[in-house]
Amino acid sequence: MDDRDGETAVRAARAAAEAETEGRSADISLPPSFSVRGGVFVTISKHPSGDLRGCIGYPEPLFPLSEALLNSAVSACHDSRFPDLTREEASGCTFSVTFLTAPLRIGCSSPEDLMSKIKIGRDGLIIDLHGRKGLLLPQVPVEWNWDVAEYLARLSVKAGLREDAWTDPGAKISAFQGEIFSEASPYGEIKRG
Repeated sequence: MDDRDGETAVRAARAAAEAETEGRSADISLPPSFSVRGGVFVTISKHPSGDLRGCIGYPEPLFPLSEALLNSAVSACHDSRFPDLTREEASGCTFSVTFLTAPLRIGCSSPEDLMSKIKIGRDGLIIDLHGRKGLLLPQVPVEWNWDVAEYLARLSVKAGLREDAWTDPGAKISAFQGEIFSEASPYGEIKRG
């Protein structure tokens, strides 16, 4: 996505979320570049602390970006880890949009081989084991200063599994990349990365 599309996406996500907090539907028109299918996540963070307030999205390219983006923004207002977002809270939060590549399973011969194929800051990860799935966006291990082993442990926990579940031979680990666009401050400048 170019910078203009990134800015459009973040502004649209904010508008959709604010409309949701006010109990109305948003009339948002997005450019033709948003008609392609793609994975996307919307993240809402408290400002200036950066504490997570909601993060929901679609890892797979199942829907046109326009639909996935607006649905993610609305759903992020109701992230089950938090109380529903209020309009007052939204005005004090920053919004980020992460556009995702399609996830690809990482082929590996051992836990060490798997670890060697993951790059912090580049790869988002999905684990699938025993019917449980967990996902972490590429920016998460950077924000928490995790190494690859800690990243995989936290991914396992996110799926409701043991920390070492990623070493299970039956664990399917997939990687994807993301392009991130974020407000520097509420309603502020939109920055890439």
